[in-house]
Amino acid sequence: MTVASSAPPRSRRRFLVSLLAIAALLVPASAVAAPKTTVTIQILNVADWHGQLDPLDVFGVGLIGGAGAISTYWQADRAENPNTLTLTAGDDFGASPPLSNFFDEGPAVLAQRVMGIQFGTFGNHNFDRGVAHLQQMIDLARTPSAEVAGEPFQYVSANLQNLKGTLRHVKPYEIVKVAGVKVAIIGLTNPEAPELVFPGSFGPIVITDPVEAANRAREEARRAGAQVVIGLIHAGLRGFDTGGQPFGELIDFANGVSGFDIIFGDHTDIEFAGMVNDQLVVENRSKGRTYARTHITVNARTGEVTDRQAEIITPFTNAVTADPAIVALLQPFRDELEPILGTVIGESSVVIPHADKCGTANGRTCESLVGNAVTDAMRTTYGTDFAITNSGGLRAGLTCPEAGGGPGICPAFTAPPWKISRGQVLTVLPFGNQSVTLGLNGAEVKLMLENGVSRTGAQGRFPQVSGLCFTYDLDQAAGSRVTGAVWQAEDGTCTGPAVDLTAGASYTIATNDFMATGGDGYPNFGDRMVTRNIMDNDVADWVSANTPIGPSIQGRITCVGAACPAVLP
Repeated sequence: MTVASSAPPRSRRRFLVSLLAIAALLVPASAVAAPKTTVTIQILNVADWHGQLDPLDVFGVGLIGGAGAISTYWQADRAENPNTLTLTAGDDFGASPPLSNFFDEGPAVLAQRVMGIQFGTFGNHNFDRGVAHLQQMIDLARTPSAEVAGEPFQYVSANLQNLKGTLRHVKPYEIVKVAGVKVAIIGLTNPEAPELVFPGSFGPIVITDPVEAANRAREEARRAGAQVVIGLIHAGLRGFDTGGQPFGELIDFANGVSGFDIIFGDHTDIEFAGMVNDQLVVENRSKGRTYARTHITVNARTGEVTDRQAEIITPFTNAVTADPAIVALLQPFRDELEPILGTVIGESSVVIPHADKCGTANGRTCESLVGNAVTDAMRTTYGTDFAITNSGGLRAGLTCPEAGGGPGICPAFTAPPWKISRGQVLTVLPFGNQSVTLGLNGAEVKLMLENGVSRTGAQGRFPQVSGLCFTYDLDQAAGSRVTGAVWQAEDGTCTGPAVDLTAGASYTIATNDFMATGGDGYPNFGDRMVTRNIMDNDVADWVSANTPIGPSIQGRITCVGAACPAVLP
């Protein structure tokens, strides 16, 4: 019986196979489907977020950011390229608005899980409430539980020592596979962090040199097979020189390390994306005012990076619908807060912004209305000669926006006057610091003022004062810049007699416990301070007792010298 077959006889099959093999050699390479070797990885990054769950109301621009809007933007970005990592470089919580701060920062961490954060490092504000609280936030971030919203994420920091017995589940770096490419994420904490938080907040933890730690971690990660290395450091730019070149701790770090493909900075609220020392360096504006959408193209077989590009995105709130999962997550916290912090406690005859008289948005270069109001509240509450507080402790303007809402849970109103809610006061003073009083001699008062003006640029230590007016010369060396001070007259003008800044004079001072115990580089007078009330309660009570308030710029702080910031008219 003969069986029919569609296959050719064996001898013919051998002949056909030979022909096909020869033909394959003659086909151009472009006509053959080769396996894909290049991969483009997308990195989404928000900087210095500070638990900014609600949008920022940016003057002249509108509402920007907020957890719900950013989450929606990121969902669209991931839909365009699923090979995505989502990162943040420290201070993701701490110094937060009431919606996070009032609930011990838990809402900020939960929101990050829903937003899709995968890795973050620590900045100074992550330690605001001490290491025990930080451990709670680490656990909340990484708990793979159905009871906790969103996906877990991991904190990394390579330059922290003495973590054993202090912080658990913190790695120097992590290596993950993205579309077959091994990517290392290395975290670094800013070395000056311990002096920027309440003394003792770090416990036994020691911060080592970030450059040395970063290079060591990068070498280990490369040996472990990492094809791409990304750095997350809580350090930023300080500005641009006359030639337009960036400078600051982030640039110093990038020039000190090598072999990183991308370095994401943070901390200073300056926007930048550019190549430094053959490494792509990126920093966003703080609090979600911008985020970075970065792409890196890699040969998956060789690890060769063929392209790196960063785009800075402004997440306009009105361009998207807020992520419903974020809205649902935050609603119970809002419901609990509104009756507590939404109460109007007073009014102001003028807008009291965060910006100072030099136009610096964070109020850290010149006298500010919010600084004058807060220090006046401290001085008059305790009847001291003078009051001084650090500008970095003031995180917002004191008056509500006319449209209402915002982190201060404000009502809508028509100005003037401008409303002040209890929540808005807490937005200005989110740290839970206590007011303290102490006795100082004139030389010690000068020492405090000298520390406040010891650095140029916008610095958190820059002092806001009440009861005295002082002059400083930036052409002089740090420590010798304060040239004199006078008492404020009864009407608030700077026309009183000279303040004796020598050891022979004695004065009483109101300040905050952070500064009094050595924070921000101030001298440590903790052994003689008298602890008073919670600072935001003092300010709220003062506003209520003196409403309507109407602070003004009075010339309390005068800068001379070529390096002085320009004062707005």
